[in-house]
Amino acid sequence: MRSKLPYLLLLSLFACKNRQERVRPVLSSISESVYASGTLKSGNQYQAFATVSGVIRKRFVEVGDAISVNTPILLISRETQQLNKENAELSATYASAAANRGKLEAARQEMETAHNQMLNDSVLLVRQRALWQQDIGTKVQLENRDLAAKQSRTAWYTAAVKLKDLQREISFNAAQSRNNLQLNRHLEDDFILRSKVNGKVYALFKENGESVTPQTPLALLGGNDGFLLEMQVDEYDIARVATGQKVLVTMDSYKGKVFEAVVTKIYPAMNERSKTFLVEAAFTRPPAKLFPNATLEANIIISTKKNALLIPRFCLLNDSTVLMSDGKPRTIKTGLSDYSQVEVLTGIDRQDELLKPKP
Repeated sequence: MRSKLPYLLLLSLFACKNRQERVRPVLSSISESVYASGTLKSGNQYQAFATVSGVIRKRFVEVGDAISVNTPILLISRETQQLNKENAELSATYASAAANRGKLEAARQEMETAHNQMLNDSVLLVRQRALWQQDIGTKVQLENRDLAAKQSRTAWYTAAVKLKDLQREISFNAAQSRNNLQLNRHLEDDFILRSKVNGKVYALFKENGESVTPQTPLALLGGNDGFLLEMQVDEYDIARVATGQKVLVTMDSYKGKVFEAVVTKIYPAMNERSKTFLVEAAFTRPPAKLFPNATLEANIIISTKKNALLIPRFCLLNDSTVLMSDGKPRTIKTGLSDYSQVEVLTGIDRQDELLKPKP
């Protein structure tokens, strides 16, 4: 009798080990959601870049400072540009109409003298012709008067053209110099990085004396009008996402807490590299402190159903088959699902007992 006891114990242990777990469906609420990862962005947040290359000469603000539109952020060394601007100012002064008033007056006097000479020669020609009609004077004298009248007329025309050309040249040079000066003043402004938003300085990436280029991010600036959630949604799920849907958000900066948000915007263009779509959401009740670029995980609630008949996802042999307590498979129709449970629409009821499939 004693010799059979170890055998019976081993048999009992073997039977328990091979007994499959049994599960009954339950009535409960279920929400189907789409997973998304993302980051926090302050309102109008952007990285600021310079449009010129150079060396940082001065920082006007520090991290955490409040800023408004056009607040200077930093100054890039501009000695060469300063010289260019001064040269442009000199050129504008030299080329102005006021600086060339003497040239214009001399040209006007030259034209007036030529005009008077032309009138005088014309009168003399008329008189010489009258004398010639009276057989007074020689033909050579008449021809000389005629030639003098033509020459003075040409001289007057030339002086008039010269005056107009000088006026046009001075006007053009003055306008060009003014434009060049204005351009240099605008270029000088490019050496001062200014804020485009009312908000806050979240980060400064460069120190005084460091070299920068137009490709170098210099500062992270953002607005005061709250934070947005920027989420990346897979292309397979984007068709189910719509504005107004509820979002459950978790963040590493708030371990163990879940915050609610609402989808506010869906960008229609897909990022071809990541095969995702950008979706924005806004907190319904934001945490007390938020930090730009903080990472987050989100579940966008697609639909919710109460009193649904639910079974664990591990009970599914495939998308539509479960194993009954007698070991026979049965086809079911499923509905909503989340990461752990699935809704059963038809095929079983609450009284049925299911077996957990063997691994």
